Amino acid sequence: MNLKRSSFFGSKANIRLLIFTLTVLMSLSLIMGCDKDKKAAAPPPPPEVKVSKVLQKTTPVYKEFVGQTRGQTEVEIRARVEGFLETVNFKEGSFVKKGQLLYTIDKKPLEAKLDQAKGNLAQVNAALSKAQQDVARFKPLMQQNAIPRQDYDTAVSQQLAAEANVQSAKASVDQAQINLGYTSIYSPMDGIIGKTEVNPGNLVGSGQKTLLTTVSTIDPIHVRVSISENDYLLFSRNRKPEKDAPKKSDIEMILADGSVHKYKGGIAFAESTVDAQTGTLMIELAFPNPEKLVRSGQYAKVRAVVATKENAILVPQRAVQELQGTFTVAVVDKDNKVELRPVTAGERVGNLWIIDKGLNPEDRIIVEGLQKVKQGVTVKAQEVNVEEEPAAAAKPEETAPQNAKKGE
Repeated sequence: MNLKRSSFFGSKANIRLLIFTLTVLMSLSLIMGCDKDKKAAAPPPPPEVKVSKVLQKTTPVYKEFVGQTRGQTEVEIRARVEGFLETVNFKEGSFVKKGQLLYTIDKKPLEAKLDQAKGNLAQVNAALSKAQQDVARFKPLMQQNAIPRQDYDTAVSQQLAAEANVQSAKASVDQAQINLGYTSIYSPMDGIIGKTEVNPGNLVGSGQKTLLTTVSTIDPIHVRVSISENDYLLFSRNRKPEKDAPKKSDIEMILADGSVHKYKGGIAFAESTVDAQTGTLMIELAFPNPEKLVRSGQYAKVRAVVATKENAILVPQRAVQELQGTFTVAVVDKDNKVELRPVTAGERVGNLWIIDKGLNPEDRIIVEGLQKVKQGVTVKAQEVNVEEEPAAAAKPEETAPQNAKKGE
């Protein structure tokens, strides 16, 4: 066996064959390694993104303000005389007409006071009649020097005092009659009546005018909101003059369930001064409410056009990246290279964002796939139309609720 091994390794032909075989194996290994390196060094395909041209059009800028509804006129019904409540003559929450009987208060004590006032009037009238007779009798006697002039002057003074007493007694009778009339309480206007604060048998008007209920006129219904100084200035500067203003206002009211009141409204009045503590201005808006659907005290939002931007550039909100108050948009050039461009963002309108600075009308922006790109990278762009993108129903920007005046 040892001889055979020595013979094999000692043969020059066998040694050459072995060297050749090793060389071939090493070459194959190098070739395979190079191919593997070439495959590893091949660049990845460009990321696929969706791009779209920016929109440019004249855009109204809406804002929403949170407020609360109230009646055009809200009247508190109070007891004006003291007495025990006898009847409540209405259904709570119903519509009442002007002059409709609402409450009755026990009349007997006030009827007694009226009788007493009338009796006092009769007494002073009798005293006045006697004083007038004395003056008529003393006057000729005084002229004939039959009685001292002092007696005549005293009779005249007593007549004047009696006349004053009669006037006072008549006023007492009138007041007693007025108070007696207050025992029947009527609605001062047409409107919706609230709940009764007292029930039959309660003593009302004792020491103060007891609140009985309230009556509100809710057609038109009013909404009171508070807006910031900036919004007020923006709205005032862009508001049309009264002579050029449309006949119908474009202010809308949004109810608590998200529905829009079908009647548009306008400004009823604005507070004369800005609240120094909150920096807000109170504005009251009026909306027709013929169906009496909206009641006083409801939560509501009002939507109004505060400005109109001519040829505004708009992009989808998802195309805008925000980091620490800095906004950027990924712009794709004609060579499909990405530029992360800083922009100045304006108001939001529906699912779009107005860009005030940083974009041109011919720019293409990435609307989907932003997480795949970075500055200078080349992308595979798929063109889409922003207006055809599925989106929720357009809703204008909602401002944060403004704090109302303290105590409201």
